[in-house]
Amino acid sequence: MMKSWISFLLPDDEYKESKILYFFSEGAILLFLSLLVTFICSRFISFDTETVLFLHVVLFVVYVLGRYIVSGIEFTSIATEQEYQKELKVILVKSAGFTAMFILVYPFISGLPVSISEGLGIIGFSTWAGLMMFFINFISLKRSYNRNKELI
Repeated sequence: MMKSWISFLLPDDEYKESKILYFFSEGAILLFLSLLVTFICSRFISFDTETVLFLHVVLFVVYVLGRYIVSGIEFTSIATEQEYQKELKVILVKSAGFTAMFILVYPFISGLPVSISEGLGIIGFSTWAGLMMFFINFISLKRSYNRNKELI
């Protein structure tokens, strides 16, 4: 496959690389179409530029990330029930570790909490981020496992 400046973002596995390039291409086309629709609509409706640009970036990132998660290409070596259960435990430990690190590091970035409600807010936000990480990896693992089982 041809190498370009985007190669550093792509995995070494050629199959994964081509799939990710498809996801980026689809996301770019979707982004282009949404920008075109926004441009046409801007003649009739006044938009806040920062909000519109933010929404388009979010659209692109969510599309590419969503396609990657549901594609089942993340865990290529998980094909048996034992490997699946072992990887599920790894994901659970990683998510819990991420949550703990987030709780410890976040106050250094945003400042120490001055009230109990601010401290609970940090814990709640960290827990939410850890849960999101777990569910994203869980969905990806489940899709990969089912896909790999069918291939065997």
